[in-house]
Amino acid sequence: MIKNKTVSIQYLKGIGPKKAELFKKAGIFNTDDLLYYFPRRYEDRRRFSLIADLKEGQAYTIKADIVAKSGRLSLRRSGFSITEITAEDASGRLSCVWFNQPYLDKYFKAGQVVILYGKVEIYNGRLQMSCPEFEIISEGRTGSSLQQEKEDSLHIGRIVPIYRLPEGMSQRWLRQVIKRAIDECIPKTGDALPYDIRNRLNLLNFAKSLINIHFPENDALQGEALRRLSFEEFFIFQLPLVLRKLKKKERPGIRHCLQGNLVDSFIEILPFQLTPEQKEVILEIKKDMSGPFAMQRLLQGEVGSGKTVVATIASLIAIQGGYQVAFMVPTEILARQHHESIGSQLFALGSQEGRKIKAGLLVSSLSGKEKERVIKEINEGRVDLLIGTHALLEEGVKFRKLGLVVIDEQHKFGVGQRAILPKKGGNPDTLIMTATPIPRTLAITLYGDLDHSIIRHIPPGRKLIQTLHFTSDRRKEAWDISKNELSKGRQVYIVYPAIEESYALDIAGVKNMYAQLKAGEFREFRLGLVHGRMKDSQAQKTMSEFREGKFDILVTTTILEVGIDIPNATCIIIENAERFGLAQLHQLRGRVGRGKEESFCLLISDLQTEEAGARIRAMVECHDGFRIAEDDLKIRGPGDFFGERQHGLMELKLANPLTQMRLLKRAREEAMRLLENDPALAMPQNRLLKERLLQRFPAYEEIILVG
Repeated sequence: MIKNKTVSIQYLKGIGPKKAELFKKAGIFNTDDLLYYFPRRYEDRRRFSLIADLKEGQAYTIKADIVAKSGRLSLRRSGFSITEITAEDASGRLSCVWFNQPYLDKYFKAGQVVILYGKVEIYNGRLQMSCPEFEIISEGRTGSSLQQEKEDSLHIGRIVPIYRLPEGMSQRWLRQVIKRAIDECIPKTGDALPYDIRNRLNLLNFAKSLINIHFPENDALQGEALRRLSFEEFFIFQLPLVLRKLKKKERPGIRHCLQGNLVDSFIEILPFQLTPEQKEVILEIKKDMSGPFAMQRLLQGEVGSGKTVVATIASLIAIQGGYQVAFMVPTEILARQHHESIGSQLFALGSQEGRKIKAGLLVSSLSGKEKERVIKEINEGRVDLLIGTHALLEEGVKFRKLGLVVIDEQHKFGVGQRAILPKKGGNPDTLIMTATPIPRTLAITLYGDLDHSIIRHIPPGRKLIQTLHFTSDRRKEAWDISKNELSKGRQVYIVYPAIEESYALDIAGVKNMYAQLKAGEFREFRLGLVHGRMKDSQAQKTMSEFREGKFDILVTTTILEVGIDIPNATCIIIENAERFGLAQLHQLRGRVGRGKEESFCLLISDLQTEEAGARIRAMVECHDGFRIAEDDLKIRGPGDFFGERQHGLMELKLANPLTQMRLLKRAREEAMRLLENDPALAMPQNRLLKERLLQRFPAYEEIILVG
C-alpha cells in the first residue's frame, strides 16, 4: 500500500504534543488534514464598517478598542450571568453582550483591539450586538504601529478566512499555523489532477488553488480556487463509485432462494402491520437478492419509518438459505440496542419454527476473551446475524458463509469503510441505510453505484411532534413544558453541542451544564449524563438505566443523534440549536415521538445569524425529512450536511452538489473517461492521482484498484 506522505501535525513548527491533541479532537491528524481544513466563511477586512454607520437588523464586521468591560448576574434570573464590553472606534461606541458565559470575563481587557462580527440591535435606545463572534487582535490601540500592521498581514487589510475553531485555539493563531503549513508543504506537493483534465476544464493548479482558498488575493481568485478544489473533491469522490459500477457485473452474486417460512412467519408475529412503502421496498430487495448479481441498494427512510424491520426481513432471506448476515452500525449504544431487540425477535421466531437463530454482538468494549469467543462462533458459522460497530471490519473477523451486509446510518462511514465488509464474503448482497434523507437527484449522482429505495412516511398512529422555538431569555418556558411531561412519569432529553466550555464557540459545555441543572432547576429529578468521550461501557450503562426508568432526564451531546429508541421519552430540549444542521436537528427530534403520547421538541437559540434563523424556522414549520434535507443543503452545503466522517476520508468539504450540480456531473464524466482507459490508474500521468485517492480512501487499493 502507498504510504501517506504527510507529516504528523505534532511536528509542524509551533504545534507540539499538547496542541496536537487539540487538533486531533477536531479530526486534524497531519498536515494534509490541516491543508484541507477550509474556512467556513471570509471577512473583507480591507474596509471595516464604522460604528456610526451601523443599522439595526444587519450584520457587520467592525474593528474597535475595548474601553470598558463588566461581568454581572442577571437581576431577573438566578445564576444567569451577563458579560458586556463597550467597543469604540473613531465614529462612536457600541455595546456587546454575551449571556451565561462567565468565562469570557477572563478574555476581555480594557485597551485591547478587537474585531467583532454580529447582528446589530437596538436595546434601551443604544446600539448593541448580542453574542457576536470576536477576535482579539492586539493589546494596543487601533492606531497601531507599522510593525504591528506588518504582523497583522494575515488578519487585517485583506480578505480574511474564518475557521471553525478547534477547542482552545484562536482565529489569529490558527491562521498563522495554516499559513506555515502551506508555505512548508506546497513546494513538496504535486498536482493530483492530470494536466489534460485541468486544461480541458480551465482549472487552476493545486498550489494556487490552495493558497487562494485560505488566503484569497481577491474575490475572483477565491472563486476559481473554490471551483478547482470542488471539482477535485467531486472527481476523487466519483472515482470509487464509477469503479464499483464498472466492476459490479464482473462477478456473479448469490442467488438467494425466496422459498421458506422464516420471512412470512416473522411478518405474522410482528405487533403491527407493514406499511405499503415497506412492502414495496421488501419486494425490491427480494428481486435483487434472488437475481444473478450482488444487490447494492441504498434505503433512505424518514426517522422512525421502520427501516430496521425491512433490514431484518432481508436478513431472514439470507439466513433461511444458510447464509450469515453482517449488520454494522456507527455506535456501540445502537449496536447493543439492535442486538437486544432484533435478537429477541429472532429467538422468538426460531422457537416458533423449531430452529435456533442466533444473533451475535461484536463491539470494541468486549473483553478479549469474549471477543475471541464471538469471532470463533462467527468463523464456525454458529452466528446467523452479527451486529456490531467498526469492530466488524477488523482483520480477524471472518465469516464462514457471508450472504448479506447491512450498513446502518451509512453517512457515518466513509466510502472505503463501506467497501471493506462485503470483501469478507463471496460477493454478498449489500443493503445500505440512512435516516438522513438525500434529495433523489442528488442521491443518484452521489451514490450512482447503488439502486435506491425510499420510505417517506412514518407508520400510522404516531402523533406529530410539536416543535417550538425559545430564545435563551425564555428558556424557563421550555423547562416548564419538560417538567409537565416529567410530572406525568415521562422522560426528557437535554442536548448540548459541546462537552467542555469553549469561548470560541460561545457555548456552555455539557458536563458543566449537567452539574448546574442537577443542583439547580431540575434538582428534584434524577439526571444521567452521556457524551462521546465517556467510556463505551459507562455510556451504555447510563443509557440502559435511562431506558429502564432509573433516570428522568438524560443530559447528552449529539451521541444521541443515532438510533436511540425509548418510547417513554416525550420531550427533547436542544440548547444552542443554531449550532446544529437541519438534518442533525431532525435526527435529534426523531428521538422522541416513538410512542403513542404527544411529544415535544424544544429548540433554544438566540438566532444570531440569518442562516440560523432559516434553520430554526424550517424545523418549526416542517416535519418532512426530505424537504428538510433540501433546505439543509441550500443553507449549509453538503460538507456540514453529511456531518463528521471517519478520519482520512475527504468526501465533500467544499463542494456543494446542490449549487454545483453541473460541475459534479462533469467530474463524473471525467472519472468515467479516465477509468475506462486506465481502471487501475497505472499510467504515469495518473500516479499522483492514485496516491491522492489511496490517501483518502486507503481501502480501495486491495478492494478495487487491485482486486
